[in-house]
Amino acid sequence: MRLYDLDFFDLFPGPDCDDSRTLSLVSLFMPLITALLHTENDALRLGRALETLYACDDVLIVDHGSRDGTVRLAREYGARVVSATSGAPPLEYLRSSANPGWILCLDPRESLTEKLAASLFEWKSESFHTEAPAAPAFSVFLREETAEGWVEVPAAQTRLVPQNWNSWKGTFPAHEPSALALEGELLRFAFP
Repeated sequence: MRLYDLDFFDLFPGPDCDDSRTLSLVSLFMPLITALLHTENDALRLGRALETLYACDDVLIVDHGSRDGTVRLAREYGARVVSATSGAPPLEYLRSSANPGWILCLDPRESLTEKLAASLFEWKSESFHTEAPAAPAFSVFLREETAEGWVEVPAAQTRLVPQNWNSWKGTFPAHEPSALALEGELLRFAFP
């Protein structure tokens, strides 16, 4: 079968489709996004973060020895969970993925706004329809909850990077000045 022999429903199956061959064909063209979160006793806040990751194709939780319900909750949401290894670089955890695509790094206290999720869907769709080279990385703006209310962090943070990214600062990508800012924001909650 040649690509031009396929009709619309072969490329974009309905929600009840269970044909992995067709779904993998679509993934050949659209960039994949794997959300990467590091957790430790985050059961009270993790669900809120996971609820907003509907634009992501995969969710990987790197757990640092949680003793609460973090791991159980992550698995209930369909996330893959791996145990943290001391000194392991961030991309080490993604080696078990066949194709992690782009990596969206989040803190378990953070959630995507609907506008940011829409920006991710739009970027995936535009990448599907154009031959334009991808940006080296993408950044997002952050709003942080404080006792006095919400505060906007003035500088965008690099959070969406390609799978071969090698510049990290802890569990997050290092700042990339040429990263394009996505519309929408990350919300960082101070309270569960």
